[in-house]
Amino acid sequence: MIPDHECVACLQRVSMERFVVALLGVIGLTVAFSAATQVGLADKVLVFPYETDFSFVALTPQKEMSLKAFTLCMRVATELPEERQIILFAYRTADYDELNVWRERDGRVSFYMSGDGAFFHLPPITTFRTSLCLTWESRTGLAAFWVEGKRSTYQVYKPGHTIRPKGTIILGQDPDKHLGGLEAVQSFVGEVTDLNMWDFVLSRSMIQAWHYGHKVPKGNIFDWGTIEYALNGNVMVVDDD
Repeated sequence: MIPDHECVACLQRVSMERFVVALLGVIGLTVAFSAATQVGLADKVLVFPYETDFSFVALTPQKEMSLKAFTLCMRVATELPEERQIILFAYRTADYDELNVWRERDGRVSFYMSGDGAFFHLPPITTFRTSLCLTWESRTGLAAFWVEGKRSTYQVYKPGHTIRPKGTIILGQDPDKHLGGLEAVQSFVGEVTDLNMWDFVLSRSMIQAWHYGHKVPKGNIFDWGTIEYALNGNVMVVDDD
């Protein structure tokens, strides 16, 4: 039998090892967030070639993310099977997932704001690029996804809610806590381009114009042509050909 004092010492060593591993993970991600910031991705595509727990792109918004309405648009493609959960966009503050967009394991597309999500049955996201937009406004709670310029059925989701500022926005990973907690099985693998975000709901005609590549007002939160971003891990920037 192991003496009591040796058991206590063993437990202390295990606890210390776990603490060091956790600390190194946070330090590593914090260092990653200090990667050099670059500006502008006009005519470029972000390629996430592998499933990892360390590859992501950190985005810097042009204004505080204190939002009572938004339109988020991107063009996205993936070859991951439909039953594989994928994070498409993640904005987290210290305590909450303020705005996360997912493709769920059952193929539905969802978004979450500080709690339970809203789920939509949409055409599948495949290896061929899909233009995808999400609109929401606090006054009524009306929310909808737009695929190839076509709107889903409206859902009423969190009327009166406000998205809180001072968080972290990344593509490619879901941070389960602020600056940490990444999981490879939730990571994005594929391509993202033309991500834009506004702090108001775009009209149907503007969303359709964006879908067809026509001129629309520049995103005042994110504008792909002038977006500030930092690459981390195995993420590539390639020409949009």
